[in-house]
Amino acid sequence: MIASISGIVREIETDTLVVENQGIGYLVYVPRTVCEHARIGEQIFLFTQLLVREDSLTLVGFETIEARKLFNLLISVNGVGYKLALSVLSTLSGDALRGAIAQNQVEVLARVPGLGRKTAQKIILTLQDKIQTEGDWGQFVAFRDTDEEVLAALTSLGYSVVEAQAAIQSIPRDTPPELETRLRLALSYFSKTIS
Repeated sequence: MIASISGIVREIETDTLVVENQGIGYLVYVPRTVCEHARIGEQIFLFTQLLVREDSLTLVGFETIEARKLFNLLISVNGVGYKLALSVLSTLSGDALRGAIAQNQVEVLARVPGLGRKTAQKIILTLQDKIQTEGDWGQFVAFRDTDEEVLAALTSLGYSVVEAQAAIQSIPRDTPPELETRLRLALSYFSKTIS
């Protein structure tokens, strides 16, 4: 089992990196967010999962142990392969994914490219008990509907689901649930990232 890898980034593609360690270049499949943060020639450290199949060895990498745990939960669902699991983690933040599963939000999961409603329902049914035992979702429930509206507003303005999720995650936890307030704070996130 290869639990982690560290080395120099030699190549960056849409969903893969080549990480050189002691003269050997390892092809590592990663969520798109990892590719966005990586820079050629720079050092990187990834937590990894080695997938052993009859005809292949596939190394998958993550920035956090939490992301690796979520990946392993996703691929435990019948019909969810590693590429679809990576697409989920590329589209939704960990909190958004856990919240969607815990609160039975099929429509949130169905926004993931390549993930249909039936598979989204299967993910929720399979993982709901496992997700609900972790963390306190009381606050998530209180803000869920408003943040759905914020997400819809941001995506209608041309932001991607990933960008919109990042903006929503940046809203302070003690912010009231009013749509206007939360949308204003979410939009301010983009002005901070540009400057």
